[in-house]
Amino acid sequence: MNTRGRSYRYVGPADLKALVRNGGEGRSMRASADFDAWASERTAEELAEPFTFVVDAAGILRLAPRRSEHVACGGGEAVLSAGEVSFREESGRWAVHEISNQSTGYCPDISSWPAVAEALERAGIARPPGFTHEVLFRCCPSCRQLNIVREEDFVCVFCEEALPPEWNVDGVGAE
Repeated sequence: MNTRGRSYRYVGPADLKALVRNGGEGRSMRASADFDAWASERTAEELAEPFTFVVDAAGILRLAPRRSEHVACGGGEAVLSAGEVSFREESGRWAVHEISNQSTGYCPDISSWPAVAEALERAGIARPPGFTHEVLFRCCPSCRQLNIVREEDFVCVFCEEALPPEWNVDGVGAE
């Protein structure tokens, strides 16, 4: 645990983690100049698509193309959050258009938002007050399958057992 909140280890397929290159594929956004330079290298078509993001253990936003695996974006390391994000320019400043914690490789809780907010502010990107699309991940205590809770129905889609109200994904998957 750190001052930015819980860290999330990779819990997705081991074969995807085995493909991670040293240092990861995600581009670090340590300041607004980093993001401005990165955005200037993207085409309008690319900028219209969402991007894969992680907030690494140092609290730095890292971005990669949408079809990138979160584990590759984060270099296989534990992260403070992960998901998908899209941007738009507003009055000459970059802003988050939509952002979620959708990452089945890390399954971050919605409580990871403060780390994301801090990383976005550091990168000079205007942000909403929270995730625009929240995903609730839970592990079934009975069958150990990962579930995405929909419409507040805390029931395992695999075995129909009750899912806990609190995040409990750590301990699932490979490491």
